[in-house]
Amino acid sequence: MHVIAVLALDGVSAFDLAIPCQVFTLATHADGSPAYDVRVCADRAVAASAGPAQPFTLSSPYRWDDALEADTVIVPGGPAEVAPHPRALRLLKDAADAGKRIASICTGAFVLARAGLLDGRRVTTHWRFADALAGEFPGTQVDPSVLFVDDGQVLTSAGIAAGLDLCLHMVRRDHGAAVAADVARMMVMAPQRTGGQAQFIEYRAPEYDSADLGATMQWMRDKLAEPLTVADIAAHAMMSKRSLARHFRAQTGTTPLRWLLDHRLQRARELLESTELPMRRVAEATGFGSVETFRHHFARHVGTTPSAYRTAFRM
Repeated sequence: MHVIAVLALDGVSAFDLAIPCQVFTLATHADGSPAYDVRVCADRAVAASAGPAQPFTLSSPYRWDDALEADTVIVPGGPAEVAPHPRALRLLKDAADAGKRIASICTGAFVLARAGLLDGRRVTTHWRFADALAGEFPGTQVDPSVLFVDDGQVLTSAGIAAGLDLCLHMVRRDHGAAVAADVARMMVMAPQRTGGQAQFIEYRAPEYDSADLGATMQWMRDKLAEPLTVADIAAHAMMSKRSLARHFRAQTGTTPLRWLLDHRLQRARELLESTELPMRRVAEATGFGSVETFRHHFARHVGTTPSAYRTAFRM
């Protein structure tokens, strides 16, 4: 079983700490068995924070050194200005040298940077701390606009809820789109917000808003197999194309056609994993039309061919 070690350092954000525990423990194989063994590693009782609420302490039967036995080590956010214990930094460096997958949530990126794991890498963190990270560690390429960055062995996420997106992405990378979608369904959240989606999404007040695109986005999901255009989407939303683009970006952080492409690719992954449909049928069912167009987009955004993806998940 894939072991996830969540490193609890002094001042750890309780929400950030809970994210990987919640996401990875909900992931199961087809037979219902757990896909991950999640372990919180704390050398002693550590102080945790929950925003302005009174700090509290937590303890765990697992120690920092137990993280070296894990396959993935995750560092939740905490006080960006506080240098962690040198032994924690050595542990992270040793874990990286041993080939472990390393990830951070929010300001956990500062810990990875102090361990020397972000030099020369493209990374992200909460937009409020991006300038500080770039200033303190000029060897990193800090992108403050994205939800998360997957740089292979090392992954970083933006603030707070973006940690959910990163952990779901890791589940998807490990076990496929169907397992990740099941976890998202259990957590009552969208199955995928891509890493390149903007952090800066404008959330309106919850009262009724005539510009809300929920019904139009559901209509787009129902019509993934059809060759939709921006004009078609705007007509359904009863907006001009310019208004559609503005409201769509405000609600989703991306454009209508990019959102549609992401959902088509998500559906294609599910079909490749769970069916024996030939590539032509998968391309038609996901609105790509031709196999050639499907292969082009799949390889560009997923990083492999549809055939190789199906073979990998069959194995």
